[in-house]
This record gives sequence, structure tokens and C-alpha cells, in this order.
Amino acid sequence: MTVESTAARTPRRSAGSKAGATGTKAADTRRRTGAKKSADPELVQLLTPEGKRVKNAEYDKYVAGITAEELRGLYRDMVLTRRFDAEATALQRQGELGLWASLLGQEAAQIGSGRATREDDYVFPTYREHGVAWCRGVDPTNLLGMFRGVNNGGWDPNGNNFHLYTIVIGSQALHATGYAMGVAKDGADSAVIAYFGDGASSQGDVAEAFTFSAVYNAPVVFFCQNNQWAISEPTEKQTRVPLYQRAAGFGFPGVRVDGNDVLACLAVTKWALERARNGEGPTLVEAYTYRMGAHTTSDDPTRYRGDEERLAWEAKDPILRLRRHLEAAHHADEGFFEELEAESEALGKRVREAVRAMPDPDLFAIFENVYADGHALVDEERAQFAAYQASFADAEGV
Repeated sequence: MTVESTAARTPRRSAGSKAGATGTKAADTRRRTGAKKSADPELVQLLTPEGKRVKNAEYDKYVAGITAEELRGLYRDMVLTRRFDAEATALQRQGELGLWASLLGQEAAQIGSGRATREDDYVFPTYREHGVAWCRGVDPTNLLGMFRGVNNGGWDPNGNNFHLYTIVIGSQALHATGYAMGVAKDGADSAVIAYFGDGASSQGDVAEAFTFSAVYNAPVVFFCQNNQWAISEPTEKQTRVPLYQRAAGFGFPGVRVDGNDVLACLAVTKWALERARNGEGPTLVEAYTYRMGAHTTSDDPTRYRGDEERLAWEAKDPILRLRRHLEAAHHADEGFFEELEAESEALGKRVREAVRAMPDPDLFAIFENVYADGHALVDEERAQFAAYQASFADAEGV
């Protein structure tokens, strides 16, 4: 079975009355407020779900020179990212990871935007940007240490200009804005991009980041992956207007892109990053996509959404969409897909072996790097913890 069918292989159960009630309430809210149903939004699209290339006068130039090899590269990125994600989910179910946040269905948004960045750009992710990490050259096995509980990140952020995963919702938008303000003061020819979800758009940190970035004309792109659900809350309970329109209230442009179209995500993000580098300030990109799986492995999406919604989005699968385009344009043959399938299986094997070989963490590492020059209270806490650990050895000797 091919990798791009992973989404379709996920078992489904009926959403039951709770999901149905949620849908009814949402419809009532739309009628009461006059809000339009967001099932068919206006967005930038370069590839249809059937894989057909469509023209766009504003954004075509950003992908005009893309080659067949580069298109195959984008496809490879998405397939391998999905394979890694599926393996991580399985490892969590087997007890090897404490938790996992899947990106299933969001591969195009992440790979398209990630490949739009330059080496000297700086990325601030949430905890779900596994595809962006892949584009930045972070070894996927390094993403798993935190979820296994053996480290606090697993990679040097400055080695790839890719910050550690951020668990606190929305705070990375402020971090990115501050960093971008520093980039501007340094006069550097680079940009910053911050990732967050539709739920995080309701956080005060994000609003503050919008304010500061606009006032100081910071070279930052806010990339919102609107995957329709902030855990169990639908987007229409988060906002009265499409998310990208919020940017106008802060004085900078916003654009909505088809988040399942890797070409469109690549083009729009290139445009936004170019604006930032040219001193034109921030941009909000809303990638309109869908979270095919659970919010995390501790979540059960069948409690709040129905099968029909997922089936409709499966038809827009980002990997299948690009494969159709590659085949129709004769940019890839069956040999390419077979080799990629073998490569994805090899990646899965490597991930399994790497996770199980991870050493237990140094119990005292938590006290390191708290203060640059040390602190008496930390020293006291370290000593107390050492005595506590020693008590287990004394008990074993009895």
C-alpha cells in the first residue's frame, strides 16, 4: 500500500450525537451572525485537487522556473514526512513516546512554506512542524527526544536556524517578532517565519506580536495553519471573519492559500518572505488545510467531528494531488514511486531503531543552564534532589 494512502487507512468511527450537535450549533451561529460557511473559501490555488495546474497572475512568477526534478523533490519531502509522522504515531501507541502531535494532512503547507525559506532565515515552530524541520535539515529522529522525555529539544537551534519546538500556545509569535526586530536593527538581509495554528490566533501573545511587528515593520511572516480544529473547537468559534483578514486591523497584508497545494504554499510564502527582506514588514499567511488525524495521540477526534468532513478533505489530499500532477505531466514514472516507497520504509526502520536506542537522560541535567552564572537556590535544589535520589540506593541496600 502506498504512503499517500495513509490518511485513508486510519480507522473511523461514527462521531455520534455530540459531533452532530456541534455541527447544528455551528450552522445556527452562521445564520444568526450572517457569517458565511467556510467550506469553499476564496484562496490562492495553483494545483487543483485533481492535480491540474491553474494560472495565477500574481503568484505564478514565484514558481515559474520550477523544474520536474524540484517537483519530484517536493513530492519526496511530503511522502517521507508523512512516513516519519506515521512511524512516530505508531511508536507512541507502542509506549515508546509519551505523546505525539501528528501533521497528517498538513504536509503541503509545511513543505511548501519550508522550501520557500533561505538558509539564513530563522524559523520559529510550534510542536507540529515536522515537515518544516525536515526542510531545515533537522534529523527527524532528533524531533522525538522531547516526546520520549529524554531531552528538552534534541538539536541546536542555531545549527539550522530552526528554533526548538514551542509547547506554550502562541508564544513563539512573540519570540519571532523580537528576533525579527533584531534582524532589522542588524541590517541583515534575512527574514523570520513563525508558525502557529488557528487556535493560537485567539491568544493574546499572537495579537501582541501582530502589534509590535506592524509598528516596528519587522521582517516576519506569520504562517497560520488553519487545520479547522483547535483541539475540539472549530474555527468558526474562534473568529467572525476569515483568519487572514485579521492582519488588516493591524496594518499589514494577509492572504489565504490552499494549504493542501504545495505549489501555492511555496509561491505565497516566497512572496511574503520577499516582502519581509525588502523592508515591507510583516505578512499573515493563512494556509487553509485540515488536520486528518487527532490533535495529539491523547485526543479522540471522533467525539467532535463527523466522517463526512474527513472524507471531503481526503479528496483534497496534498500528496495524491501532486502525484496526479507529476503523472499527468510525465514528470515521474513508476520506478520513481517504487524507489521512494522503499526509501520511506527505510526511514521508518531508522526511526524505530533510533528511538529505542536513545539513552536515558542525565537526571541532573535539569539544573544546568538555568542561570548563566549559577544560583544559590538552584544549588540548593540540586543538593536536595541528589539526597532524594540517594535515598533509593539506601533503600535497595537494606
